[in-house]
Amino acid sequence: MRKFIRFAFVLVLLLLAAPYVLTLVYAGGHPVSTLMLWRQITGAPVTRQWIDFKNIAPILPRTVIASEDARFCSHHGVDWDAVRDVLADAEDGDVGRGGSTITQQVAKNLFLWSGRSYVRKGLEFPLALWIDLVLPKQRVLELYLNIAEWGPNGQFGVNAGANYAFGRSAENLSSREAALLAAMLPNPHVRSARKPGPGMRRLAGTYMARARAVDLESCRSRKSAS
Repeated sequence: MRKFIRFAFVLVLLLLAAPYVLTLVYAGGHPVSTLMLWRQITGAPVTRQWIDFKNIAPILPRTVIASEDARFCSHHGVDWDAVRDVLADAEDGDVGRGGSTITQQVAKNLFLWSGRSYVRKGLEFPLALWIDLVLPKQRVLELYLNIAEWGPNGQFGVNAGANYAFGRSAENLSSREAALLAAMLPNPHVRSARKPGPGMRRLAGTYMARARAVDLESCRSRKSAS
């Protein structure tokens, strides 16, 4: 029995340590998300064409930052102000607000699972801090843009999403198209950049305005410890 407990303990430690080691490996290459892997295992369709950050239309990452994580270029993986806001809302009975940063979403997509879970959040926070510590901001953003779900039928990565919604590469997106894709991100199964409704169009307009204030150079110049 003791040997089994010892084995189980070591196995858990290895599983917990694996994402931290893999993060170093993911400084390069084209990793896939846990959801992509699950869909492949279960036979569900997966479409993903990796696109390097330098080839993505610059308006897209700016718009995604504006819509998903306005303080992305300045925080260290976790936006503690947003976390405090979420906790304050929860005390008031409002559980609708999300506080995840882009870095946290990268941690979740690469190594964890979806859905509300205190266990997942407990694993996600230190992992996001680690990712921010060892990877440059631009690489974190590149990973996010290439592993997020951007369409209703297994379209992963912004290139697949742009091709599905607009029939073109993510290299050639207009500011309006970038804003529609960003507005769709929280739930591409419900929201459509391909056939946006009035609410989506209004939201896209808001993100287009916010994107003008995003300075990508501050992300490029802010080096995580490496």
